[in-house]
Amino acid sequence: MDAEIVIVGAGAAGLSLARHLCAAPPGARVPSVVLVEPPPGPTRPAVRTWCHWGPPDGPYDAVLTASWERLRVRDSSGREAGGVPRGLRYKMLRSDVFEEFVLGELSGRPGFVREPATVTRVTSGPGGPVVEGHDARGRPYRRRARWVFDSRPLPALPPARTTLLQHFRGWFVRTAGPRFDPGCADLMDFRTPQPAHGLSFGYVLPLGPREALVEYTEFSRAPLDEAGYEAALRDYTGKVLRLGAFEVTGSEQGVIPMTDARFPRSPAPGVFRVGTAGGATRPSTGYTFAAVQRQARQVADRYRRGLAPVPPVPHSRRSRAMDAVLLRALDRDRVDGAAFFARLFTALPPERVLAFLDGATGPLQDLGVGRHVPWGPMTRTALELPFLRRRPAGAPPHRGEP
Repeated sequence: MDAEIVIVGAGAAGLSLARHLCAAPPGARVPSVVLVEPPPGPTRPAVRTWCHWGPPDGPYDAVLTASWERLRVRDSSGREAGGVPRGLRYKMLRSDVFEEFVLGELSGRPGFVREPATVTRVTSGPGGPVVEGHDARGRPYRRRARWVFDSRPLPALPPARTTLLQHFRGWFVRTAGPRFDPGCADLMDFRTPQPAHGLSFGYVLPLGPREALVEYTEFSRAPLDEAGYEAALRDYTGKVLRLGAFEVTGSEQGVIPMTDARFPRSPAPGVFRVGTAGGATRPSTGYTFAAVQRQARQVADRYRRGLAPVPPVPHSRRSRAMDAVLLRALDRDRVDGAAFFARLFTALPPERVLAFLDGATGPLQDLGVGRHVPWGPMTRTALELPFLRRRPAGAPPHRGEP
C-alpha cells in the first residue's frame, strides 16, 4: 500500500482535511497523507474568496484578508437591519493565502507528501482504492491507499426535487474618494432589480475606505452571460451605491449549487467524498467553508479513535429538511426571497440568524425563527415535498409545473 490516506484536490476541503489529520496532539496517531493537487496550468482553479463567520479567535485569523464586526442587510427600499452579532465576526480568506498558510504548516511533517497530478479516476479493488491520472508531462500517475478522500467537483449533480444555482460576479474596486465603512460588511443588499424568477442582491465587503469587493449575486435556475453580470454590476455600483469614479483592480465569478439532492458520501469501498462533492454546501445559502472545517475535524477525530474515517453528513437532517422547503418555495415563486431574508434579520438578533443559517440552532430556536416566515406557502410546500420525485439536474419540470 503506497499511503494510508490519499486526498485528491487541494482546495478548501482537501487542505483543511490534510491539516486536521496531520495536526495531531502529542502521542496521537498520525497517518501518512498524500495530497494530490493539479500541476500548474489550466487545470488549477483560479484564486477565490471564501467567507464565513466565527469567533474572533479562529484558527485562520492570522491570514484573513479582512474581517468585520458589524453586518448589514438592506431591504428593497433601503431600510437597514443586522448589527453586531454577539461572539461572531464575518471573515474573508483568499484561497491562495489559505493554501500557502496550510502548506507552510504541513511542510516537513513526517508522513505528509504533496504530489502534482491530474486525477482522472478513483477505483476500488481488493488491495484498496487506487488513484489514477497523469502528471504535468503526461506520464501515468498511480497511488494506492487505505482510504481516499476525493474533493473534485462531481461531473453532474445527484437527482433532486429542487436545484437552484447561486451565481455571482464580483469586482475588486478602488474609488476616487472614501465610499466604504471598513467596519461593516453588507451581507445582502436587495436594492438590486429582482429577476423574474428567483432573487438577487448586492454584496459589499470593504477592504478599506476606498477599496472593496462588490458582487452581484442571483439565486435562480441558470447563470447569466458575461454581459449580464457586467450590466448588473454597473447598475449596482452606479445607481445603487453611487460610487462615482472607480477602478476595477480584479474580478471573480462563480456558481454554487443549491440543491436538496442526497450526496453519496462513499461511492466505492474506502473512497469518500468531501467538500461540496460531499454535501458540505448549505443548500439554502451556498456557504461551505465552515461546514468543511467541521467535516475535516470529525474525520480526523474518528481516525484518531481507531474508527473508519467516514465523513459525517455536514448538515443535520432537520436543517436539510428546512432547506428543501425553502428552496422549493423560492423555485416556485411562492415566497418573496428578498423580503424573506430581510425579515429574518429585521426580526431577530444577527447572531441567531447566522446560527440558523449555519445549522447550529436547536428545535426550539428553529421554531422561534419559524414565527417570522410566511407559514401558508411554506406549509403547502412542506406537505407536497414527500410526493415529489427526485430528478436529474436539468430534467424537465414535474407535470403541471412551470
